[in-house]
Amino acid sequence: MRPSVAAERAAVRRARLRIAVFTSIVITLLVVVVGGVAGTVMTHAQQKQVWRELRYDAARGRLSSPSGCTWLYAPGVTPLTYAPEGFPLSEDLAQVRSTREPVERTVRRNGTIYLVRTQYRGDGTLVQAVFDMRFQLADRRHLWFALGVAEVVGLCAAAAAGVFLGRLAVSPLAEALARQRRFVTDASHELRSPVTQVYTRAQLLSRQAAAQDLPAKHREGLSRLVGSAGRLGEVLDDLLLSASLAASPASPPERRPVDLLALARSVVAEEADRTRDAGLTVVVTGPPAGLLVDGIESALRRAVGELLSNAIRHTPAGGRIEVALARVQGTVELTVTDTGSGFDAAEAERLFERFHKGGASGRYGLGLALLREVITHHGGTVTAHGRPGQGARFTVRLPEHRGPAAPAPARRVREVRT
Repeated sequence: MRPSVAAERAAVRRARLRIAVFTSIVITLLVVVVGGVAGTVMTHAQQKQVWRELRYDAARGRLSSPSGCTWLYAPGVTPLTYAPEGFPLSEDLAQVRSTREPVERTVRRNGTIYLVRTQYRGDGTLVQAVFDMRFQLADRRHLWFALGVAEVVGLCAAAAAGVFLGRLAVSPLAEALARQRRFVTDASHELRSPVTQVYTRAQLLSRQAAAQDLPAKHREGLSRLVGSAGRLGEVLDDLLLSASLAASPASPPERRPVDLLALARSVVAEEADRTRDAGLTVVVTGPPAGLLVDGIESALRRAVGELLSNAIRHTPAGGRIEVALARVQGTVELTVTDTGSGFDAAEAERLFERFHKGGASGRYGLGLALLREVITHHGGTVTAHGRPGQGARFTVRLPEHRGPAAPAPARRVREVRT
């Protein structure tokens, strides 16, 4: 489906969001990595420093007045009154007595961590040194709290930076899309008049060639020229209609009640020559009263015309096309069914992509994409069903016009055989 302005804006918003999220993730990861490295380095250095001081106190510290947060236990030495409970560790003392080798241990107790070293001094004194890590642990908690605050601040800054960078990076894309829409509109308007003139002159030359009985080769060439010019005009009509549907919401095209049944009959009548030449039977069915929808008549006419043209292109001579309209649960349903070549069910959604061509069906071009854009713009839906060699059915549903109550539906069949 051809993207509308709303779809383009949604794509721009998604691009901005992706850039903002990506930027936020990158900056957040950087803050986490830097904070983690800083915290790990500080913890390792702190641990190393504490063990160094503890080993010094165990080997040379004064037994009666050790360093801060350190307690020394030795035979004949009375521990300080505020010494931690559970020390000295008798098992470490016994191990050192038997092996004469120093023993180091980390003990978690009383809501803190103690580093313990037991050894013999040079004078033969068995000493156990205990260091309380509570202040170092508090410093670490403060550090991690500060890193957490920095992470939150960094995340907010990253989000703001991501939004700013997203707008800065995506602005050229939004401007390019706007310029593209303006170019399509301007080019279509400028080309419409000369293409119409070419089409009219080609038709005139074709009629003159037929009247003057020119060689078949020349008549065939002029017929091809008329067909090519007509198709080019249809493409320009599609582009202009798409541009009008994608116009600014501040100035949308005016909508009025449209009798979809009368419009469908009018479209079928306009295609009478084409269906007669193709040897097709076209049947229009619907209630006697009109089926009103709110919309832009020219856009809806183009949509119904595309459905009929699509059916004519893919229905062989002798085939049948039925255009049925009905009122279904507050909506107006228009169904176009043909006995043509059909299509693979797996291609049903892809038929509405621009210039899609799939399988043997050969259904492609801008028309079906524009058809869905028109119907979606009117708040409706369009679906396709078909099977290879068994025809196709396109169903359009549009909200019914909320006006005076319509009479009870009764089916009436009008058959156009050409």
